[in-house]
Amino acid sequence: MTKTSSMLAALAVGLMTSTAALAGDVRIMWYSDGVEGEVLKDLLDRFMKENPDINVVLDNVSYSVVREQLPVQLEAGHGPDIARVTNLKAQSQHWLDLRPLVADPAYWDENFGAQADWMRPDGSNQISGFMTQVTIAGGFANKTLFEQAGVAIPGDDATWDDWAKAAKQVADSQQVPFPMALDRSGHRLSGPNLAYGGNYIGADGKPAPLDEGTKSFLAKFVGWIEDGTMAKDVWVSAAGSTYRAAADDFINGQLVYYYSGSWQIPNFSTKIGTNFDWVATGSPCGPANCTGMTGGAGLVAVKYTKNPAEVAKVMDYLAREDIVKEFSERTLFLPAHKGVLAKGLDFKTDDAQAKAALNEFVTASGALSEIARKLPGWHWSDTFYGALVTRVSQASAGEMPIDEAFKRIDADIAAKVKEAGQ
Repeated sequence: MTKTSSMLAALAVGLMTSTAALAGDVRIMWYSDGVEGEVLKDLLDRFMKENPDINVVLDNVSYSVVREQLPVQLEAGHGPDIARVTNLKAQSQHWLDLRPLVADPAYWDENFGAQADWMRPDGSNQISGFMTQVTIAGGFANKTLFEQAGVAIPGDDATWDDWAKAAKQVADSQQVPFPMALDRSGHRLSGPNLAYGGNYIGADGKPAPLDEGTKSFLAKFVGWIEDGTMAKDVWVSAAGSTYRAAADDFINGQLVYYYSGSWQIPNFSTKIGTNFDWVATGSPCGPANCTGMTGGAGLVAVKYTKNPAEVAKVMDYLAREDIVKEFSERTLFLPAHKGVLAKGLDFKTDDAQAKAALNEFVTASGALSEIARKLPGWHWSDTFYGALVTRVSQASAGEMPIDEAFKRIDADIAAKVKEAGQ
């Protein structure tokens, strides 16, 4: 490679990993669970036809890039101009305040105000962006496998133990490798932890030590991995707090019961098709309640952008009521936009299973506990989630007993709080 080509290659990499420097350029870092990247590209192509002076570059990346590489870029004062992220609150110091830049701040407050605090620094009224969708954690059952096994699908008030027993019966009957799976995610573990009475938030607003409710479910969960009820590979095949979903196992018919969330619906609708019947189930019950977790992915502006005016124009376009409605209907996502929700949606699918699943998750949103609703806007959520994943994975792999994992989780979280000077 010549010296000139080397320099050009380095420049190309720099442009992808740092703020867009060219006038009129807006670079978006985006990850997809399903078809939303394709829908967004279509919407952005229309935007650029209407606004030829603004060039929007869409970088489709894996979720792990957003989780692991974007924070490093932000800490160095770089990054894309706009990013789709789930770790909203803990990184809020890096988001651009759009309030003085958008055309109508009152529109944003009215339609996106319910989740605005999830992505703004504590105590501010900053407009950082908007939720591309609101998600609800919950389960999915392979209905065909249940029917073939002659096992009844547990009802709305079924417990985690009920689901474990039924899924094991089905897996044994149909010779399916995985009775149950739960995404390798602290967010996903938190629904059942709260259902067992867990509470992460101390009286002072900082992380509390693990309580008996949380310990009770985590011990049960590791026990299920040890006896084969819960898919082990999902939790032991990655290191640290790396996210891993079990969606492919469910799509391939190798999994009876999958605990994930509403964002999987378009993925299942597209990839399962007519291969088998599936249903959404809400969240199983624990001794305290039947809560799942809420959350979602937010589209945020990054304050290190060189082109804030252009960024605001792109954000205003994507936040428009008609655009949010179209995006939500085409992606089968539950929108955060108050006006769109009030007027209703016509989801663009002929898949009756997908429509039924969306309605099930809307119903499940009514069962969310107060703590589940608070966690997305709590500064320490991601710290807690990361410690849970890392240490529960080690216990699941047999590297340490569960009681030791509990101690390590508390120590990991305390170290992060201390490191932050709080």
